[in-house]
Amino acid sequence: MKPTICLLLILIPLLQLIIPGSTEYSLEATVEKKIKEFLNSPEYKPPAVAMKISCTSVKQSGKFASCPHGMSVTGCACGYGCGSWDIRQETTCHCQCPGMDWTAARCCQVA
Repeated sequence: MKPTICLLLILIPLLQLIIPGSTEYSLEATVEKKIKEFLNSPEYKPPAVAMKISCTSVKQSGKFASCPHGMSVTGCACGYGCGSWDIRQETTCHCQCPGMDWTAARCCQVA
């Protein structure tokens, strides 16, 4: 008889979990409430302006290609299949192979 009583005592709380009842808050409602609270809190500071990036390519003859004022180099390309280049002062591409016929720079600016 004791095992039966123990089993019933264990099953009663489990049955209460299984029986659908009216829950005051669902998970979605709780998450939505927390998000609204955060968005209205003083800690949340929305970005003042959306940032945009603008890019252009510059191709010049020789070993160097420089970006326009205010723009920075993000990549370089060299003539004759040369893959050896470096960026100087963040604004100029320099192809390191001898006898370069052209150099290209990809220049970008965040606005």
